[in-house]
Amino acid sequence: MMKQACLPALAGLLMAWAAQAAPFVWPQGQQAAVSLGYDDGLHSQLDHVVAALNQRGLRASFYVPINAPTLPGRMNEWKAAAAAGHELGNHSLFHACSARGAGREWVAPHRDLDQLLPAQLQEQVIAANTWLQALDGRTRRTFTPPCLDLKASGQNYVEALKPHFVAFRTAPAALVTDTATLDPYAVPVYFVDGLSGAQLIALVEQAASAHALVALIFHGVGAEHLSVTREAHDALLDHLSRHKTRFWTDSFVNIMELARQQAGR
Repeated sequence: MMKQACLPALAGLLMAWAAQAAPFVWPQGQQAAVSLGYDDGLHSQLDHVVAALNQRGLRASFYVPINAPTLPGRMNEWKAAAAAGHELGNHSLFHACSARGAGREWVAPHRDLDQLLPAQLQEQVIAANTWLQALDGRTRRTFTPPCLDLKASGQNYVEALKPHFVAFRTAPAALVTDTATLDPYAVPVYFVDGLSGAQLIALVEQAASAHALVALIFHGVGAEHLSVTREAHDALLDHLSRHKTRFWTDSFVNIMELARQQAGR
């Protein structure tokens, strides 16, 4: 009797697990969702990337800190990018990062996360949302912590920001393969600086094989820091454009709203 009584409960658990681990269903049956993210609000992104995306009918996310070098003189171009369907993502007010470790000599003392309180960063990130809303009129967006650093003065500062965002890009490189592996506030990202066109295409093809979500972080394109060449970047865009029946390339906020709906989160 006990064995028979346990069977329905076991079946229920298996059904719940199967539902939780369901594969994603992308809008037109595509094999993968591709999020192209461009950090730091750089000139090369306005000089080349926005037009390259628009020409191919692709949408992306631009994470623009409010102290970005392009905002004072090229604000209207960012407004136009948003009007074309691209997301202006939150990348904080002042791009504060931890100064610890090799290669962080560029971090100014007054923007060192190890010298700032979590409340200071939280206030700045929320203020950045208001600035971005003034540019694009939108209230829903995503957040990428600068340098993917999550702590200020040794304490996590991003956790309290969840109610203000659809999703965060914060986790080490990986594919999100099904609804069970989705954490909207720890979406993994690939830093792609220095990769060739063939390597970039291989990444999205890997995602297609796994029916996964893949998020890429670009910075400079053909110029500036952490760059890829224009040729490599455009080879990826050409591949995504030629295979729109296989790849859904959209803003991170649009992808994550659908992914969260399917995951029930």
